[in-house]
Amino acid sequence: MTTATGYQLLAATGYRLPATGYQLGMQSESARMSSAAEARFRVPTPATVARTMTISALDPAADDIVARLAEASWTNARFFPASAVARRSASVLDEIARADLAVMVTTAGADASAAAAIGEICSDRRVHTATFVVGSRSVSDEALSRTLGQVRPWSLMVVIAGEDDYVEDILRSFR
Repeated sequence: MTTATGYQLLAATGYRLPATGYQLGMQSESARMSSAAEARFRVPTPATVARTMTISALDPAADDIVARLAEASWTNARFFPASAVARRSASVLDEIARADLAVMVTTAGADASAAAAIGEICSDRRVHTATFVVGSRSVSDEALSRTLGQVRPWSLMVVIAGEDDYVEDILRSFR
């Protein structure tokens, strides 16, 4: 019975031993997936059904952020001010929960208790949720923690952003 040496094992897995030392002799997974042979499996066109999003302000200070976002060109996006969300009317909550993605925007240190109403109906209907907590640099850790405590149970994704410019960039990636 013959036992393989370390060099034989390396050679069997694709490693080669050049004069200068070990060298990887295999193509990386990333390089393989970028090959022409793999390109035939890629979908060449975007999805035929666009995602729908709702973007809701959870506090009056977040209204400015949501209003600025609403001024941009969006497809299949609805925007709700904090006053509409705070009333917690069934029609507003129903409209929010009909989207593919419900995004909530709040400012750090603010009362974000409206997240519970949105989160509960979205959870019941299996709608994905994301929350942006904006302005974290300007408040204490305790104030930020209170806001996070209100949104975290109802958000599949929470983003803490120092400035509100970041929110638009991420929303564009969700489309």
